[in-house]
Amino acid sequence: MQGILIVDKPMEWTSFDVIAKLRGILGTRKLGHSGTLDPMATGVLPVFCGGASKAVDLQLDHTKTYCARLRLGMQTDTGDITGTVLETAPVTAGEKELLAVLPRFLGPQMQTPPMYSAVKINGQPLYKLAREGVTVERKARPIEILDIRYGGSPVENEYVLTVRCSKGTYIRTLLEDIAAAMGQKGTMSALRRTTAGVYTEADAHTLEEIQAAKDAGPEALQALMLPVESVFESLPLLVVEPRVEQHLYNGCPTSRYPAADGRYRVRNAEGQFLGLANITGGVLKVEKLFVERNEKD
Repeated sequence: MQGILIVDKPMEWTSFDVIAKLRGILGTRKLGHSGTLDPMATGVLPVFCGGASKAVDLQLDHTKTYCARLRLGMQTDTGDITGTVLETAPVTAGEKELLAVLPRFLGPQMQTPPMYSAVKINGQPLYKLAREGVTVERKARPIEILDIRYGGSPVENEYVLTVRCSKGTYIRTLLEDIAAAMGQKGTMSALRRTTAGVYTEADAHTLEEIQAAKDAGPEALQALMLPVESVFESLPLLVVEPRVEQHLYNGCPTSRYPAADGRYRVRNAEGQFLGLANITGGVLKVEKLFVERNEKD
């Protein structure tokens, strides 16, 4: 079983809970996931299964899109409504003030990770220290907000925002900062990830759907998997002849290769995805293989 399974993470599950559940369903421990989600968050969680787990650290697109709700009038220790309320305050601003401050948050900026996060300091996750009542100094990290859009106010003092951002962005912190720019206290009341890299909600399956596919048989389960090549779809495609294919398996360079220098996803003559390769100075070299070696006569 190899491929990328896009899970629609349910609320109140940690990303690790999802992996533990899938280990049971898929019958393998060889799983990796991309982009941890808070327990209260739902949505797109790519899980890399079998040999595809080698692609987790090779992803080209780390942008993510979230649909979040900002609730004004309160602040919590976690930055969302699952936490302990630290302060409440009258709400004296609304849609007009929100729309006025949103443009300030576009573009590259520095963001300090919240205490309730998986960031490690001296090997210790911050959230474990936070649970012990310990607060430590955190270094601000570079992030980028690529797009932020207002999506209406479903209930009084709550505002929907759609945010497209770089890897490492904490939406809870962003919402607190937006509220502060409005002169208000605020916290996150809901969060859903709608895209993670090239994967979207349309690709996602619930745990119930994945279990049902498992019950229907291996073919049904494999049918839910996206090919590992999908991670690299933005790279140009190189189709190699059998001689060059064997060179790739053996780790041997191929000189005077007739293609431009650059990084490629590679298929063999039968159309099977082999992996990644680089051409430098006309020399083709393998970067990473995702198939078992095929012996050729």
